[in-house]
Amino acid sequence: MAIQFVDLALQYEALKQPIASRIQAVLSHGKYIMGPEVEELEFRLANFTGATHCITCSSGTEALLISLMALGIGPGDEVITTPFTFVAAVEMIVLLGAKPVMIDIQSSSFNLDPAGIESVINQRTKAILPVSLFGQTADMDEISAIAARHGLPVVEDAAQSLGSSYKGRQSGNLSTIACTSFFPSKPLGCYGDGGAIFTSNNNLANAMREIRVHGQGSRYHHTRVGVGGRMDTLQCSVVLAKMERFEWEIEQRKTLGNRYSNLLGDCKVIAPLIATDRTSVYAQYTIRTQKRDAFAEVLRRQGIPTSVHYPTPIHRQPAYAGLHDGRRLQETDKASEEVISLPMYPDMDFQTQDKIVLAVRQALEEIKNK
Repeated sequence: MAIQFVDLALQYEALKQPIASRIQAVLSHGKYIMGPEVEELEFRLANFTGATHCITCSSGTEALLISLMALGIGPGDEVITTPFTFVAAVEMIVLLGAKPVMIDIQSSSFNLDPAGIESVINQRTKAILPVSLFGQTADMDEISAIAARHGLPVVEDAAQSLGSSYKGRQSGNLSTIACTSFFPSKPLGCYGDGGAIFTSNNNLANAMREIRVHGQGSRYHHTRVGVGGRMDTLQCSVVLAKMERFEWEIEQRKTLGNRYSNLLGDCKVIAPLIATDRTSVYAQYTIRTQKRDAFAEVLRRQGIPTSVHYPTPIHRQPAYAGLHDGRRLQETDKASEEVISLPMYPDMDFQTQDKIVLAVRQALEEIKNK
């Protein structure tokens, strides 16, 4: 069988019965919108993260939008964030009429560098939005300390880090608000789009629940401007089924990620560096090499799929380049030229991983003189 970058079919085989049972329950009761599985999932996810509130929604992108709306972000405001991520975070800032202020990343983790935050804070700054990339949280205590000094909320984009921990606390419960995604390939995914928002602030939770349903405080009574952002009951049922072995999958991801790093330790690639005070769920296993294109081509010929997250940082994207103030983002630019991700999924066996590692070694040998 061909090696997959993310093998969702293997996961489905292991969870076929609970998924079928969960879906059949929804088909039987017929409450496809805001059915009982929605509340059940929110309760279980809140318990999992330790946050007081969980609000499910239609996607990780919508989670970001609803969060920023609840904070009152709008025209003339600025939100500090990262240029090295999927576009959703910056996209939502811009859609609300605010300005994304993009600062550089750390070379070791690819996450927002706290050292660059304070110099760009001004009277227009309304929030800080770090992204916990590739499965490892950003330096949330340092970021939160800066935010507290300036009276700013922090919104963690935890789309890739749900299930990881930071100083004994769960990603999703490290900031004013956290957002995650249940896109199928995420560490905890559904079979379509879905997302969730976490907070322990009662007022924000109430606002976000209302925004999610067109700003309704009660049926046909609109207390604020909102969106149609509910997560379908069927998708919630899929996530509930997957939660039955989510903690096992987290441990498998850690094992496979650590094993990759050990097996590639003597190779001429830079393996992920996981800080000692946190864990990673390895949403991707991302290495660095200065000969990325040649490396990827050799692996492709050997049947090993790879992916690049992200080849063009947001401050160089046509739609957003004009919003950047021209500040040099050296580490971001360098990372975008060097990162490449190897196959990673919790059901990968060691034999498959060994084949990938052997192919990586052969590829590095082949390209070393190119």
